[in-house]
Amino acid sequence: MKKVWIAIAAVVVIVAGYFIYQNNQPAPTQEAAQTEQPAAPATTEQPAAAPATTETQQAAATPAAPAAEQVLHRGNGAEPETMDPQKSTGVTEANIQYEIFEGLTTYTPDGQVTPGVAEKWEVSDDGKTYTFHLRDSKWSNGDPVTAADFAYSFQRLVDPAIAADYAPIADPILNAEQIRKGEEKDLTKLGVTAVDDKTLKIELVKSAPYFLGLIRHNTFLPVHKATIDKFGQDWTKPGNIVGNGAFTMQEWTPQASITLVKNPNYYDAANVKLEKIVYYPTEDISEEFKRYRNGELQVTYEVPSDQIGFIESNLKDEYEAKPYLGTYYYVINETRENGAKKEVREALALAIDREAIADKVTQGSFLPAYSWVPPGTPDYNTQYVSFKDMPMADRVAKAKELLAGAGFTPEKPLKLEILYNTSENHKKIAIAVQDMWKQVGVDATLNNQEWQVYLDTRDNKAFDVARAAWIGDYADPITFLDLFLSDAGVRNDAGYNNAEFDKLVKDSFGITDPKARMASLEKAEQIFLGDLPIIPILHYKTKHMVSKKVAGWAYNNLDFHLGRYMSIQ
Repeated sequence: MKKVWIAIAAVVVIVAGYFIYQNNQPAPTQEAAQTEQPAAPATTEQPAAAPATTETQQAAATPAAPAAEQVLHRGNGAEPETMDPQKSTGVTEANIQYEIFEGLTTYTPDGQVTPGVAEKWEVSDDGKTYTFHLRDSKWSNGDPVTAADFAYSFQRLVDPAIAADYAPIADPILNAEQIRKGEEKDLTKLGVTAVDDKTLKIELVKSAPYFLGLIRHNTFLPVHKATIDKFGQDWTKPGNIVGNGAFTMQEWTPQASITLVKNPNYYDAANVKLEKIVYYPTEDISEEFKRYRNGELQVTYEVPSDQIGFIESNLKDEYEAKPYLGTYYYVINETRENGAKKEVREALALAIDREAIADKVTQGSFLPAYSWVPPGTPDYNTQYVSFKDMPMADRVAKAKELLAGAGFTPEKPLKLEILYNTSENHKKIAIAVQDMWKQVGVDATLNNQEWQVYLDTRDNKAFDVARAAWIGDYADPITFLDLFLSDAGVRNDAGYNNAEFDKLVKDSFGITDPKARMASLEKAEQIFLGDLPIIPILHYKTKHMVSKKVAGWAYNNLDFHLGRYMSIQ
């Protein structure tokens, strides 16, 4: 999910030294990915629609108040990279794509798996074959949505010609890995078959208990082949794009706004109350908060950390801040000389005071992170770095010792660059880390890049250390661990390669006993945290301002909120 994953700011003048992270309070932007653990039953029917409310005779006689304009104005972080589901990597793209397109399964308001275009399905006894039965539904241009549309879209995801960053997410599907690697040239050999217009069969390599949640990920959203054939790379532009979701794109003004309008051809259009959603790029979080307070936005993407005290005192009932499945981390480029040294990676990890960053820099809007897979992942025993309980003074001393052993001295310090994407909050954290590393003899410089340039730099591994974040694609540890398989492509931005880690993760796909499967993944994470190709720094909380005028917004631990469920009061 993007491609976190994708993804996907006014800079406050920072005072030098340790005063930095005691007096500035950022909240990193959210990024990448999307979906949750599926429900277990073999067959799932579409939930019955809620009965319509009935007015009393007295209420009917009372003059109605003027109806609120059903337009939602929503902050959305960075400018989206693309609206092509198979090519995107970030959360900012996914937020909009989930409105324009709908997959086989989708989200309830509280984040559970629920039927989407597939109104029901069956799962074989061995858990390796899923048969989906599609409801009557249409594309926004009136064409029927068919099983062949999904077969085409899944094939497109793994097609090497598309070069999708997220292609490895499809590896549980039969022949997906072989196709994306170019070992199998025939796309039709992918284990996705349109049995007829309304029946789709998906065959897996091994059982995957999280599969119904996995296919909610935005890279599995269906796309309209005829539109792509006609317009090529321009198919996602307003006036060209055809979707099957509750909304369709009316306008896209780069760096200004993206306007979606209700899709009258959506199968559940009668229950969609919003007429329009306007998404705004809001990398300047302070400005976003001002716009919210001025009534220009009803939902923010984030909140400025230096305003959290004010918000909790004055706007607490409009502030959502709850844990969800995401980790904010620094990735170390192991393809470069210094990043390849384990003692260097360990020293850098030891020297970061996560509590100071979480409590003082972010004002408690994040949690200190000592694991890669976030705490609270269902049925999983959280694994931690070995130094989690080591006093900070001892960690600093150990970091200096490791760097000296690697040949670095005060006269010859380790020099590196910290890459981060534009955000006042990312900058504040980077400055705090820079100061912490300086205390152990590391000379770090900062490199700020705009979102799309930053993504290219990371993908090309043209960095020393880079800020990154990963939001779970579904509520299962594999969504974090398979990111760093040696054959995961550009998603493995560290260039990490450990054969034992690979084996444990891949072996878990064939383990049917839930406890044994989790044990294999737990051991894999232990190895990963011992190698430290990344430095976990923070675990996410959702951080949104949500106006009291917005009805239908509900907290969920994957932090996706579909407009089809919302309205303006």
